[in-house]
Amino acid sequence: MVLESKALLQIQKPIATVFEGIVNPEIMTQYFISESSGRLETGKTLIWKFPEFPDQFPITNVRVEKEHLITFVWDPETVVNITLEALPNQSTLVKVCEKGKALNDANIEWALQNTGGWANFLACMKAYLEYGVHLRKGAFDFMRTET
Repeated sequence: MVLESKALLQIQKPIATVFEGIVNPEIMTQYFISESSGRLETGKTLIWKFPEFPDQFPITNVRVEKEHLITFVWDPETVVNITLEALPNQSTLVKVCEKGKALNDANIEWALQNTGGWANFLACMKAYLEYGVHLRKGAFDFMRTET
């Protein structure tokens, strides 16, 4: 059995706006990451940083289908798939699925944590794209590993 982490949310913005909000680092740094070495584009390898951690996270195996799908690897055991679906009234359904880990106790914990993490990603993106609110700002300061 392969474990999956899943989350989905409707965002009240057109699919083009939501897509750009995921692939464009100038937008993504407003609600998710603190730094990116570039735009999510097919074939690129990027480095992401988060405000809470000093670590750098390599983003590899990037594949992008405009306004439909973004896939990447940031954990060598898993693949992240973000799919976008246009809905009526200029809304977009965003689905995130990260899968690939084998069933065991440690990976069950991973699946639970990452499901919450992806739900947070979607909530922060929704707050920023719809209302300009930086929902993530300060939310995880308690996790900082810096001294």
